[in-house]
Amino acid sequence: MNGGCAMPMQMSLWRIEGENLQEVEATKLNFEQQLEEWVVRNPTLLGIEVLIFGRQVQTEFGGRIDLLGIDRQGDLVIVELKRDRTPREIVGQVLDYAAWVKDLTFKEINSLALEFLGKNITVAYAERFDESIPDTLNSNHSMVIVASELDDASERIVQYLANQHHLSINAIFFNVFRVNGRDFLGRAWLMDPEEVQERSESGKQVPWPGWWFVNVGEGDHRNWDDNRRYNFIGAGQGVKFSRALLRLKVGDEIFAYMAGRGYVGYGKVTEPAVMIKEFVVEEEGMPLRELELTAPNAWENSDNPDLSEWVVGVEWLKTFSQEEAKTFKGIFANQNIVCKLRHQATVDFLEREFGIK
Repeated sequence: MNGGCAMPMQMSLWRIEGENLQEVEATKLNFEQQLEEWVVRNPTLLGIEVLIFGRQVQTEFGGRIDLLGIDRQGDLVIVELKRDRTPREIVGQVLDYAAWVKDLTFKEINSLALEFLGKNITVAYAERFDESIPDTLNSNHSMVIVASELDDASERIVQYLANQHHLSINAIFFNVFRVNGRDFLGRAWLMDPEEVQERSESGKQVPWPGWWFVNVGEGDHRNWDDNRRYNFIGAGQGVKFSRALLRLKVGDEIFAYMAGRGYVGYGKVTEPAVMIKEFVVEEEGMPLRELELTAPNAWENSDNPDLSEWVVGVEWLKTFSQEEAKTFKGIFANQNIVCKLRHQATVDFLEREFGIK
């Protein structure tokens, strides 16, 4: 939200009853301790790639951070549950924690990991992200407030810090919905986490050279060999994955990255994102659905816009097999499907490896 008064973030759920919709009432989430346990056991609840390596972390300022994590870039993530605190208390507390976290050294991070995980941070990171830990840790940090709801004042403060001061701060809302005696947990963000992250990074990194970073998958639903052969790139099996492709426009230049491997392709977007069943391979003069794909489940959910694979047409200017992927220790990688590539060392490296002038 830009300008004006902040509106309360609400999460709603409707039950389909024939041709009618019946709204399901949300119950107040009053079991933060249980939610904290869930996040520790399954950090994907947060909707971000993060390794939790500390819990109830004692700071030198007297407070305790509920959860402390590290993301794929080696940046730290502060996760704080609201626990019915006032706007001034919860926002002030998380900023105070950030002031302490920003100075944590590798030795201190490793000590926290050994205490909570029983293993050093290098091993834990490699197990979680399937790649070597970056050379530099904690060059940036983010703050996440977890709540069932926030008052208007808290929302305004968080949005102001993110939008005007480019702090990486956001809020996640969880609500419980009861349907036919069963409880369901729902999640929503106050602001788009990708936009918050990009605004935060834009003021700290080199100007964007115009290249996009795109994650490529390798599994049952998508295959890099298919991408290279039929000139496309894809994502799907959930809106949060496929909608990222909508950011790519015709003429955009992209670098394809394969997690745990490195960069495997450089090309230009030729067609905007469409559902996989609608994509036509111009070189073959026929729809992709009539061609043989290596990925065995590429067509799963292909009639469902929310779950289908979506693809973007690409003219690949240079590609490598996954065995030939280009990488170095500390290369830029990101959890998002699509994001702006700004990391100067990575940009310089890719220019050399892909022969870009």
